[in-house]
Amino acid sequence: MHNLGLTRSVRRASHALHTPDAFIRTQIPGMTKASAIIHASPALGAAFTQYTAEMEAGGTLGMCPQQRFLFLLEGSVEVSVGTSHDLLTKNDYAYLPEGTDDFVIACEPTRLAVIEKPYQQVQSLLPPEPFFSSESKIEGQPLMGDQDLMVRGLLPGTMAFDFAVNTMTYQPGAALSMVEVHVMEHGLLMLEGGGIYRLDEDWYPVMSGDFIWMGPYCPQWFAAIGKTPAKYLIYKNWNRHPLS
Repeated sequence: MHNLGLTRSVRRASHALHTPDAFIRTQIPGMTKASAIIHASPALGAAFTQYTAEMEAGGTLGMCPQQRFLFLLEGSVEVSVGTSHDLLTKNDYAYLPEGTDDFVIACEPTRLAVIEKPYQQVQSLLPPEPFFSSESKIEGQPLMGDQDLMVRGLLPGTMAFDFAVNTMTYQPGAALSMVEVHVMEHGLLMLEGGGIYRLDEDWYPVMSGDFIWMGPYCPQWFAAIGKTPAKYLIYKNWNRHPLS
């Protein structure tokens, strides 16, 4: 049944909210037995691409010429890099550098968050190597001392990486301590719970499954609402001069 033209999805110059009722699935060259829900891309104004891949058992992602970050939402995949093979399950993740000869195949019906962007080389730094880990191995750090708001940095904090990906978990009622305004852009996928997001001059109810793109200098603030914690996966460009 149609919804009489209603949706929570919004597109603004400084931000976008992409909600499951408006998701359209497509394929990317190289994908087999899989589809992509493309949340953010240069067509939106983003300097990266983020999508949710939905894969059948035996489905593949295909090659990517840019660096790639994978986060398992459900199911399992095998990631092959050269002669190395790693099995990823829920909340595991992988970083694959630009130019990596990798192969990603689903072992069962699987959903994963995929972030891709060109690598910004710094002459004095060697590019990162492939990296595999799990969120469960990362110790949470309270944001600005708030024990009800825990941050887990998923990638090593070295200058070699030109972006960061974190999970942020809010206990019910927890909120950012300030409205943030900064040069970084964000891609944010709500994993659990929900709350209220301020983006620029607008306020949005958000919940598990929603995606938010925040452009540079977009005022942003979040508070968790409900009886269960709210959690999201968040990307930002990082460690590079604004003129690079």
